[in-house]
Amino acid sequence: MDLQILWFVLIAVLWTGYLVLEGFDFGVGMLLPVLGRTDKDRRLMINTIGPLWDGNEVWLLTAGGATFAAFPEWYATMFSGFYVPLFIILISLILRGISFEYRSKINDPTWQRRCDQGIIIGSWLPSILWGVAFANLVRGVELDASHEYIGGFWALLNPFALLGGVVTLLLFLLHGSVFLALKTDGDMRVRANRLAGYFSVASVVAAGAWAVWAQLAYSVTWTWAAVAVAALALVGVVITNAKGREGWAFVLSGVAIIAAVVLIFGSMYPDVMPAFDPANSLNIRNASSTQYTLTVMSWVALFLVPLVLVYQGWTFWVFRKRLATHHIPEPIGLASLTPPRETVGKPSA
Repeated sequence: MDLQILWFVLIAVLWTGYLVLEGFDFGVGMLLPVLGRTDKDRRLMINTIGPLWDGNEVWLLTAGGATFAAFPEWYATMFSGFYVPLFIILISLILRGISFEYRSKINDPTWQRRCDQGIIIGSWLPSILWGVAFANLVRGVELDASHEYIGGFWALLNPFALLGGVVTLLLFLLHGSVFLALKTDGDMRVRANRLAGYFSVASVVAAGAWAVWAQLAYSVTWTWAAVAVAALALVGVVITNAKGREGWAFVLSGVAIIAAVVLIFGSMYPDVMPAFDPANSLNIRNASSTQYTLTVMSWVALFLVPLVLVYQGWTFWVFRKRLATHHIPEPIGLASLTPPRETVGKPSA
């Protein structure tokens, strides 16, 4: 296979891994105020993704690094043209990571509430903005003859892209609620299952509208297959979730996300950054690195990608058990950031 085509496919695979795996923990984070009625509920939800979320983010770093190395022109144009939304995503992910790591360090309701807010914000913003960014890649953007983006920030917030943001938001909410139903027991499982039913129907409507719009306006004939797979998968989620088959529902929601990535990258090919004027588009030829670079990268990927897959598969296997609130211990840690009022200013014993 041509190495430019190979790396276009591999980058699509890396983004698929990121969106499928990070998608469910984004969903869990967004559902924190909805399903987390008590502190133990919220801690239960966080514990379901605690061993997984940082490993899931590795796929984003790998996808970004692979894009930089294999298609540097694509990386430069996309990260400069989409600077504002990507910067917001970066800050959101930093806030989210800090909130996960430090929430349990201090046993104080105010501190924990602020960390919960950081998790919620850090999950909502990327869930919307990733959809906006990918929808713009399908639609095309305004590039000049030197392949620089000249459209401005507000041009990215067009109706097609905003609907794409709604689609990724709903898909991640669905993926996260199904994951919670799969990973928890008791009342949390029942409520997550019920919520997944609502999101599954909403996802069918929104994703169906966006996919048909994309297919008719910007895509090619063969990607109708991806649309059909996504539609069948989402209908399957509705059915399996109603029957309480959380495992199958989770697999099918993942299949729907995979089909969406196939639709996105299939619509772009052979471009990596479609332009309104086709003569200014970046494609897999004029955006790629040298043949030698792609060859070295291919050998590195041949050895490292299976290692990452084995490691993540092992992690999921080790933490496969269901959790319930009775598994959550009493919180430990410092009582507060500040000493009690009555001891301030008094000499220590």
